[in-house]
Amino acid sequence: MPNKLIHSTSPYLLQHAHNPVDWQEWGTEALADAKKTDKPILVSIGYSSCHWCHVMERESFENKDVAKVMNESFICIKVDREERPDIDQIYMDAVQAMGVHGGWPLNVFLTPDQKPFYGGTYFPSQNWVRLLAQIAKTFEVKRDEINQSANDLTNHLQTSDLQRFAKNKHKNFDQTQLDQMFGILQSKFDKTWGGIEKAPKFVMPTVWLWLLRYHFVSKNNEALDMVLLTLKKMTQGGLYDQLGGGFSRYSVDGEWFAPHFEKMLYDNAQLLSLYAEAYAVTKDEEFKSVVYETVGWLGREMTHPDGGFYSALDADSEGIEGKFYAWTHQEIAEAVSDEHSVMPEYFNTTKEGNWEHGLNILLRSDTDEQFSQSHDSKQEFVALVKSGKEKMFAYRERKIRPTLDDKILTGWNMMTVHGLLDCYKAFGDSMFLELALKNIFFIEKNLIHDGRAFRAFKNNRSATEGFLEDYAFLIQAYTSLYQVTFNEKFLSEAERWMDYVLKNFWDQDELYFHFTSKTAEHLIAKKKEVFDNVIPSSNSVMARNLFHLGIILDKDEWKQMAIEMTSKLSSIISSEPVYMSNWGILFSEITQGMNEVVIVGDEVEKTRKEIQEHYFPFALNLGTKSKSNLALFEGREPKAGRTMIYVCRDKVCQLPVTTVKDAVEQILSE
Repeated sequence: MPNKLIHSTSPYLLQHAHNPVDWQEWGTEALADAKKTDKPILVSIGYSSCHWCHVMERESFENKDVAKVMNESFICIKVDREERPDIDQIYMDAVQAMGVHGGWPLNVFLTPDQKPFYGGTYFPSQNWVRLLAQIAKTFEVKRDEINQSANDLTNHLQTSDLQRFAKNKHKNFDQTQLDQMFGILQSKFDKTWGGIEKAPKFVMPTVWLWLLRYHFVSKNNEALDMVLLTLKKMTQGGLYDQLGGGFSRYSVDGEWFAPHFEKMLYDNAQLLSLYAEAYAVTKDEEFKSVVYETVGWLGREMTHPDGGFYSALDADSEGIEGKFYAWTHQEIAEAVSDEHSVMPEYFNTTKEGNWEHGLNILLRSDTDEQFSQSHDSKQEFVALVKSGKEKMFAYRERKIRPTLDDKILTGWNMMTVHGLLDCYKAFGDSMFLELALKNIFFIEKNLIHDGRAFRAFKNNRSATEGFLEDYAFLIQAYTSLYQVTFNEKFLSEAERWMDYVLKNFWDQDELYFHFTSKTAEHLIAKKKEVFDNVIPSSNSVMARNLFHLGIILDKDEWKQMAIEMTSKLSSIISSEPVYMSNWGILFSEITQGMNEVVIVGDEVEKTRKEIQEHYFPFALNLGTKSKSNLALFEGREPKAGRTMIYVCRDKVCQLPVTTVKDAVEQILSE
């Protein structure tokens, strides 16, 4: 008999629907059961592509004896952290406050009124059974102590991070602080392998996006070298799928060699932007190949027939992490059927295996250009590699695939739209725009209803309203769409959703945004997301939205709100650039100032395309063929049928020009 998760729309919860544990979804019924029975709550949080979640399920949650202990003593609740990041945030903070290193699965014990008193991550089965018995006994005999501890921890959770880190004493925005941020990143940088010098090694795209902007401002070539080394090493390592495109979530080592093989949409969405921008700076064809291969993977494996993007691919297949992606020497020989194949040398594979259990992870120690120099004919080498990769890909396609998490999340989809539009700017290929438009139309049809955006879709829309993350990336996507199409309908949508978020998420006391809306379920704490991580914080994305839309729509109050939000965090932005990197991008935009590039005339589209192929991170683009009601077009009409380009700053424009070359010179002179 399945448990109550059988009615869920979450792939992760459905994975647990046939466990002997009496799992319930988080909701009124489960929480009422806890109060009625006066049992402690066990809330277990994970996601469908989480390797250690699968391990704990196999070892404990599928075990009838373990399930019996859980069912007798606890109300057991399963949470998909990707559908309910609000719950995950609270109880992850709680576990970290207990001094435990966070991660998933996250297993937290709560009083019947949802207050946490103990927690951890993965527990081996024997340890788990002992812990369950200890928790149940302690809850019975030391209830007063548990209640006191839970109350103290809840009070801590209700304290906003902004009380510690937001300062009313504002700093000026100047180059000195940008230099300080660079110095700190420089000290943490891995000069051999790129990335931040530690293991496991996460991608952290906004760190490198910030460094590209710092290089643009400072002309410090070391900043650019740090980005390029990181991007090259990431692409050559096992982190990148050498055959199918797309990046895994992180590398367990410091060399980007052995990934944790799950592929997440949110990482790849941001990496589209990063590699597209790096291409715009360098015109390096390898970066272009990475973008096209990654988008190929998205289209082939991660796209709903109607255009929505799925969330993730599992690390495991056939119960083994990485089995789909790793190769034995024999498998490579069978795939390429050529005793003279260059593929073992190209991918650094051996008969014994370069990884564990006789398996090989595919990686390249050189660029294709470097590798080809060791062969007599570069043309022949290119053909051999192309043929070998195609044969290996076809062979791999016959293997049992990792599980797909096919839920569609509003925020992650909008991140991907933004990434695709950055690719469209860099490469000018309409394929990227078409994918972005199809995706946003899917979201509008399936996840926007009754004036609200909803969090998740799998066969139907979830009942959970979107979080600040969802609205923030939705506004960003519409703003980006306007700047590559000049269709003011998208700008109107961005403005409409900004008004909604200000009304429903803004905190008038601290002057930042709550993660949940005013009408959301009442949890034990109402959080504000401030720190950037593998996904930029929703407050930093909203602050950038306010700043950009404030300029485009001539709403100085929005622009000023963004400046105030950034200013109060300036000390920690300067001192912690790794975890405030998206704030750092906005700090750079405020410091440097933004150009308003206004294009009017019949050739507006051709002109836009030529300008946006350049790397101009401190420019916002507006355009129209004839007229517009936007304030920045007032008095700026085409002259005698010619297309005119106005390069402006704070609504003050240089003399209009008619060629992209002249406009580029004006932008660079600002």
